[in-house]
Amino acid sequence: MTEKKPGFFQRLFGGDQPAPIQPAPPETQPETPVGVPEPVAPTPEPVPEPVPQPEPVDVPPLPGPPETTPDYIEAVEDQFVAPPVATPVPAQRQSWFSRLTTGLKRSSDNLTTSITSVFTKRKLDATTLDELEDVLIQADLGLETAMAITETLRRDRFDREISDSDVRSVLASEVEKVLGPVARPLSVDTTKKPFVILMIGVNGSGKTTTIGKLAQKFAAEGKSVMLAAGDTFRAAAIEQLQIWGQRTGAPVITKPAGADASGLAFDAVTQAKAEGRDVLIIDTAGRLQNRDELMNELEKVIRVIKKVEPDAPHATLLTLDATTGQNALKQVEIFGQRAGVTGLVMTKLDGTARGGILVAIAKKFGLPVHFIGVGEGVDDLEPFEARDFARVIAGEE
Repeated sequence: MTEKKPGFFQRLFGGDQPAPIQPAPPETQPETPVGVPEPVAPTPEPVPEPVPQPEPVDVPPLPGPPETTPDYIEAVEDQFVAPPVATPVPAQRQSWFSRLTTGLKRSSDNLTTSITSVFTKRKLDATTLDELEDVLIQADLGLETAMAITETLRRDRFDREISDSDVRSVLASEVEKVLGPVARPLSVDTTKKPFVILMIGVNGSGKTTTIGKLAQKFAAEGKSVMLAAGDTFRAAAIEQLQIWGQRTGAPVITKPAGADASGLAFDAVTQAKAEGRDVLIIDTAGRLQNRDELMNELEKVIRVIKKVEPDAPHATLLTLDATTGQNALKQVEIFGQRAGVTGLVMTKLDGTARGGILVAIAKKFGLPVHFIGVGEGVDDLEPFEARDFARVIAGEE
């Protein structure tokens, strides 16, 4: 504390000595002014009582791989009742019918829409029958089938009330009559080892893809399959067949692009025979039926195959692209004459509104139709069934 100097009166009356320094009073809390209430300390918030926690329940451990937690299965079986196992249903047929309906939608819609537009009258007359015949021919069903359908309607329903659904019912029935005799599955003779299948057709008809799908189906049946990449004109076809071979576990006989196709066929049959293979499928280059030199080459491949196995090929399958329409009739005719076609595979029905061409082909040639394809997947190639095809193309549920 700073020392205080003597005041004037102290110096006047002789107060020469400085006043003693008084100790500072102890620090005290300031008094509360009168009338002002003393501050009240805040009331502490009540502490919530602890909520009682549920007693822990034993929970089985999360499932892990069976080899590391073998007790898991027993723990689950002790607490839960397994649901009853559903009885297997023939879902494959329903699934295939659904895919067939989708694949043939363009053909079916085109045909049924035209039929509905024709039958605007309540009674069937000659003019309506003529219009219906034109519609059926334009749908590539063929003249004979179209006439058979209109004659059936003329005989049974002429000058009587008729609806478009009645016409579709007659259509489905007549188409089934045509297709029924040719709907035959491909039968593999197990006494032939190998059973040699030769795939032929024009460019882009789907031969190589069809071979892959057939190989997968045969492998699933437990048959040992070998493939031969006989389309030596296209390196891509050789690679594609090799991929299918890897998928199906089937060895693929190949030669460099541009090699002699008949020599490859000879080697393939020889090796398949030596190994006792069940099935050998030989691919060939796509060729137009009007190219005589290419058809001669195909005939040479067949002759060379017969040198190793006189009764081979045991099946010569012609793949037909449904999008070619009426041209498919000419393909069946020429390939049948030059290569001895034994059966047909109709592909790409999902890409056209001209699926009725199959009816015209069946009516004219009567060759077995083994498979039809409505997509790129393996399951989209199935054995041909006449009734399903007839119902779908006629728009019947």
